[in-house]
Amino acid sequence: MRAALNALTDELKRLKASGVKSVVVSEESLATLHKVVGTRAKANGAKGNAPAEVPVKTEVAAKTPSTTSVPVVAYKAPTAKFTVKPIEPVPAEKFPSPPTVSLPPGDKQTRWNALFQLVLNDPVCKAHVRPGKKLVLGVGNLDARIFFCGEAPGAEEEEQGEPFVGPAGQLLTRMILGMGLKRSDVYIGNIMNWRPEMPVAAGGAQYGNRPPTAGELAYCLPYLKAQLEVVNPEIIVALGSTAVQGLFGAGSFKTLGEIRSQWKLFAEKPVMVTYHPSYILRNPTNRSKRAIWEDLLKVMERASLPITDKQQNFFLEK
Repeated sequence: MRAALNALTDELKRLKASGVKSVVVSEESLATLHKVVGTRAKANGAKGNAPAEVPVKTEVAAKTPSTTSVPVVAYKAPTAKFTVKPIEPVPAEKFPSPPTVSLPPGDKQTRWNALFQLVLNDPVCKAHVRPGKKLVLGVGNLDARIFFCGEAPGAEEEEQGEPFVGPAGQLLTRMILGMGLKRSDVYIGNIMNWRPEMPVAAGGAQYGNRPPTAGELAYCLPYLKAQLEVVNPEIIVALGSTAVQGLFGAGSFKTLGEIRSQWKLFAEKPVMVTYHPSYILRNPTNRSKRAIWEDLLKVMERASLPITDKQQNFFLEK
């Protein structure tokens, strides 16, 4: 158990040093942590030692139900004392007006190629890509009926120049397969075309991710609309709170749970609001998996995709 707590301490220290201020954990995990720490404190007290300091404060997260946002503070074992020098946050930046995107006539591939060149040569986009990294535009079937929309590229995405290729993207691919489709059958993109900057380590590596600002989302939104214009899908699936805010505005809802599993309308396209795949990575329970799967079942039904009994029963509690 000590090894596990030390590993947790090291990870929290790393996150805090990289500028991450909070992490989201399930209520069940938090209760387990409190129980373990309480047991250790009692044991130390019985031995005449002062109980370990556990500076863990909780506050209900606004992002998702049944999760808790925990400020990144590390469990301090009685013999382990450390200080972490905070890293200055990325300064707020006023973005210029969003670009006006005009695509040339031609077939879909011709228009998409022109759009890609616009993004690659956009001075604001170029200014925000770190050396050696790539701008990211959507990928997939330009005749796709379903368009999956996330928020921004992460570490793996800016390396490969393709959205949703990291752990969350691999999970999204499995979700798509569960729908009876292939990744090549759909279109996958983000609102943002670059990875939002965070402070970097001495070697130049960026650790951690942050949600895009309203200004960043607004600037890139015309490029997302242009992709929708090219692909012309029947359905959009908005993945996660930040993507939904980018599409409908930050004041359109208080928590994603309020509007999750509901149909909205963006650019005259029906939008299914659901959690980001990373939600399952943080909460790998049948309950969380079923929540997203029920939303995808609604997408399948609207798209007139066949739904088998097996698919209908995925992730139901046994």
